[in-house]
Amino acid sequence: MNALRYTLLILHFVGLAAILGPFLDQLRSDAKRISMTMVWGARAQLITGLGLVGVAMAGDYELDHVKIAVKFAVALAIAGLAEVGRNKKAPQTFWLLIGLLTIVNIIVAVVWR
Repeated sequence: MNALRYTLLILHFVGLAAILGPFLDQLRSDAKRISMTMVWGARAQLITGLGLVGVAMAGDYELDHVKIAVKFAVALAIAGLAEVGRNKKAPQTFWLLIGLLTIVNIIVAVVWR
């Protein structure tokens, strides 16, 4: 079970990097866009996050259900914005929201104890 948990955790971090990397890279660019890397990163975050919760529930881990609900709601908003914004011609607002919500989700994951 630990191998599955660590695999999901690594894939979760890869999904995070796939969202945050292009966001930070485009800070210096004039034309902001939502790349397919960001879309797939948002998808990966949702799937691996749900998998991590499932593995934790199957084990003997104490879960903070409110924290999980908040993180899921933010991740769902990120994925929704990425899916909708990828087809827009000028998705600068979506791009900014995706980046900021990703940072909010990191803060919730790290600070909320």
